[in-house]
Amino acid sequence: MNAADTAWIITATALVLFMTLPGLALFYGGLVRARNVLSAFMHVYAIACLMSILWFVVGYSIAFGGGGDSGIWGGLDKLLLLGITADSLSGTLPEILFFAFQMTFAIITPALIVGAYVERIGFGFVLLFSGLWMLLSYAPVVHWIWGGGFLSDGGIFGEMGVRDFAGGIVVHETAGLAALILAVFLGQRKNHTTPPHNPGLVMIGAAMLWVGWFGFNGGSQLAADGGAAMALTVTHISAATASLTWALWERLKFGKSSLVGIVTGTIAGLASITPASGFVGPIEALVIGAVAGILCQEAVNFIRNKIAIDDTLDVFAVHGVGGIFGTIMIAVFGAGSWVAQLGSLVIVGAYTTVVTIVLIVVVRAITPLRVDPEIETNGLDLAVHGERAYDITS
Repeated sequence: MNAADTAWIITATALVLFMTLPGLALFYGGLVRARNVLSAFMHVYAIACLMSILWFVVGYSIAFGGGGDSGIWGGLDKLLLLGITADSLSGTLPEILFFAFQMTFAIITPALIVGAYVERIGFGFVLLFSGLWMLLSYAPVVHWIWGGGFLSDGGIFGEMGVRDFAGGIVVHETAGLAALILAVFLGQRKNHTTPPHNPGLVMIGAAMLWVGWFGFNGGSQLAADGGAAMALTVTHISAATASLTWALWERLKFGKSSLVGIVTGTIAGLASITPASGFVGPIEALVIGAVAGILCQEAVNFIRNKIAIDDTLDVFAVHGVGGIFGTIMIAVFGAGSWVAQLGSLVIVGAYTTVVTIVLIVVVRAITPLRVDPEIETNGLDLAVHGERAYDITS
């Protein structure tokens, strides 16, 4: 065990959890109508709790177990963390710490999907779908790429497998596609043109995500070294650049730069640099961020206005498109194989799409997918959770 590595990953674990609680909750909560803010909080918070338990029971074993030799899944040898003690090691880290660090990724990935369905989805559906999706979609993909599976080095793409440092495919492509598919199944909100009720809350949440992302990307080095410092630095540069290009592009098109716009650009830059953060330097990060701010904004416009899919908080346009773009840029900058990068995007995309569709069909047969129209109109906070954040009618 290396004490410095251990101390850094303990810190990084806390930072990644901070991204979801409270960062993502505040970011999403500020973007919805005032009568749905507690519902958005509840979705994110409950998912964080449920994923923690499921990751402990079986998710970690599926992703990082050593019982499977097919390259498809890790088996069940680490079910309930059996055999893992405080002295067990994973590289230079206590394995129980590696479990906890990866648990925070298993929390935020299904929590990202919340942004696609807020304001109109049944709470029971959220919990059942999210739990099954994490175990059947997310955890196997983790094994394929990070757990020594068939997309990693020595797998189907030969000696050099896919390069995905912190989750462009594993986190952002999978969550983005699931979000888009759920939005299609749900259909448009009744009040889909209502603006965010609290842009200030959105900014606070985005700022927390930015800080937490240092643990997300920097921690993925799994060591306290120069690689972690570089990952942290390029993450910051990409985020700052994308924020400004989003704001500039917005001003050129609409005459004004909005607070919600600039912080959405931040998230676009963060998502785009995530897969590449261990493989590029500051200049490449500047390029990735500059393109991401415009690319993801145009993706928002295309999905909202051209094909009219109500992905409520633009999960696919920002996270999905950003993660896919960053994954491709690894090959553009010569840090990965074109075949492995593109092939893995296609394989994971197809698998995620099939599993997500099947789960939606199955889960909605058990518990309603969408709330009643009256509940949707009046807001989910009071009707579903018996509480409300604001004594107003907005």
